[in-house]
Amino acid sequence: MEGILKGKTYDIQGFSVHDGPGIRTTVFLKGCPLRCPWCHSPESREFRTELNWMSMRCLGVKDCGMCLPVCSRGAITEGSITQNPAGEEIVYPSVDKSKCDDCGACAKACKADALYMCGTDQTIDEVMHRVLRDRPFFDESGGGVTISGGECLWQPEFTIELLKRCKGNGLHTAVDTTGYVKREIIEKVLPHADLFLYDLKCMDSSLHRQVIGVPNELILENAGRIARAGGRLWIRIPVIPLLNDSEEHFEKYAAFLSGISDSVDIVQLLPYHRMGVSKHDRLLRREKIFVAEPPSDASMEARKSQLEASRLRVRIH
Repeated sequence: MEGILKGKTYDIQGFSVHDGPGIRTTVFLKGCPLRCPWCHSPESREFRTELNWMSMRCLGVKDCGMCLPVCSRGAITEGSITQNPAGEEIVYPSVDKSKCDDCGACAKACKADALYMCGTDQTIDEVMHRVLRDRPFFDESGGGVTISGGECLWQPEFTIELLKRCKGNGLHTAVDTTGYVKREIIEKVLPHADLFLYDLKCMDSSLHRQVIGVPNELILENAGRIARAGGRLWIRIPVIPLLNDSEEHFEKYAAFLSGISDSVDIVQLLPYHRMGVSKHDRLLRREKIFVAEPPSDASMEARKSQLEASRLRVRIH
């Protein structure tokens, strides 16, 4: 039926213990304006539903091959001989993303679910039906619902209405955001969000633009706006080698956060990891991604101590 508000989700995870206080259900919305090259959820970037392929599930074109004849655009062909995870020779399908229109016909035909579509249009009622199944966990642990992404505030109408429905059901609400959204949206969200999980990726605006694709002034302004309005913040800093992991860069974090410290409940340091690499492969994209050695435990502890010296409560996530 036309006129029913829908959001494009790519996952809903129950029993989440890292996205706010207590046990939570996290609703992940698709689409993000940032292009962090270390992103551990690259499937969240695009606002459209898109094709993914997981090689470990694939039976190969000899034992299956159902995806080849159903592709009307000729985007799927027989690939070359390779080895599967068990070390056996196999011929995987080859997907030309330049020809693919993400119609989903191949995913429907794939009997092993190796090809699958990422992105589902859901109504508020459908999401709430899933969320409310977990109410006993919320009540027992002091948890609630976190709306995340991608950047959930780039689907603002859906996010705001979902927050309202959660609050109407007596649930604690959190919004996981990059802060790169219009001021007006932050102001509309504030009355309905008990907590903001707020990403601060880089304090140097020109470097932020160069690496991530956008400057950071709006992000910092919105963090200050939330603080002045009395909102609660959990600041999340991804610690990325060669970008923001230096003592000098963390001096800038400390200076900024000291100015809004009354609203900052905790600062979470998130050490860089490589979990996003395999997800990039599933998306069949031919783009460069950032790969480096994760920061050492000693380095993480040093950055933690540096922020704690500014009387901030800090946790290594």
